[in-house]
Amino acid sequence: MDRVYLCLAHMSGNEMKYIQEAFDTNWVVPLGPNVNAFEDDLEAYVGQGKKVVALASGTAAVHLAMVALGIGPGDEVICQSFTFAASCNPTRYLGATPVFIDSEPATWNMDPNILEDAIKDRISKTGRKPKAIVPVYLYGMPAYIEDIMAIANKYEIPVIEDSAEAFGSRYKGKMTGTFGEYGIMSFNGNKMITTSGGGALICPTLEAKKKIMFYATQAREDVPYYLHKEIGFNYRLSNVCAGIGRGQMTVVEDHVRHHQRIAGMYAEAFADHEIIRFHSQPENYMEPNYWLSTITFETPESNQPQAAEADLEPCELVMKALHALQQEGIESRPLWRPMHTQPVYKDAPSYINGTSERMFRKGLCLPSGPCVTDANVEKIISILKEVVK
Repeated sequence: MDRVYLCLAHMSGNEMKYIQEAFDTNWVVPLGPNVNAFEDDLEAYVGQGKKVVALASGTAAVHLAMVALGIGPGDEVICQSFTFAASCNPTRYLGATPVFIDSEPATWNMDPNILEDAIKDRISKTGRKPKAIVPVYLYGMPAYIEDIMAIANKYEIPVIEDSAEAFGSRYKGKMTGTFGEYGIMSFNGNKMITTSGGGALICPTLEAKKKIMFYATQAREDVPYYLHKEIGFNYRLSNVCAGIGRGQMTVVEDHVRHHQRIAGMYAEAFADHEIIRFHSQPENYMEPNYWLSTITFETPESNQPQAAEADLEPCELVMKALHALQQEGIESRPLWRPMHTQPVYKDAPSYINGTSERMFRKGLCLPSGPCVTDANVEKIISILKEVVK
């Protein structure tokens, strides 16, 4: 295609074999041999003895993790503000309240210092501790997860790692999504691998996996007739889509290496630039997948705070860059607008230091996927440098 996308799905060539098997054996319904095999592949990939349940979406995985932890009306869940809405929306599905935590500037992920202060404050104000903590690995960048886990363990609060953007990222050699009680995966069409639409939940034990599968299949009791003692959901992945996933697992490391190489090209091009700054890992023990490569424009205007959160908008340079790239058929987009500034969450408690607002105002996501070529990257770099002249 002429248009350059942020992260376009890329097929390995092996997917049709598994899809054809599903059709040949008439396993075109949810569940089946491809689902089981895909889960086995995912468990082998993440390691740590974890179990995995393949689901209809990453959002479904967040929702079921919260269901499994008993989150309900009146509860509070600590969520990262700098993220996509799917990380926190399931709190509202369950009648709970998200408590938003801002980011630290090194990784752009949940700030451990603010996290502990917020926990203390919520206990002081409500008499109860939050029921879960949901850190996010933004754009594939590992968070300071050991620090977050230390605080979570101190207060005995379970952690749900949103690793939807970080499939293949590692922290000290260990896969993201395997540190907390549960870990989230997404296989949406623009992720590191795809099942067309889909996701998965990383579970700590086989018993936990069975519990999640129970809720994901309408909470049907194990009797010869349809008996339901709890509310369940229709959240399992189809056998056809799982066939796509099996084919994608044969090239996942190729995809990760490609994203990392593209990131390296951007990083080198902007290494000494006076205005454009590439966002790279702050620690050598962090291995981001660079799902999307991101930059910020460092000018007095871009770093100037806005008067009102509700009116938060990208800075002028971000909008100029978006327009210039769009004119050349190149997709880009601003960073996630923080959740604490979203109208739908205007009444949610939040603990903010300004990091996510600043990054949103001056940040831009650049094409990074498997279909992005070196020539594409060179053109993007040239356009961006021309924009800031």
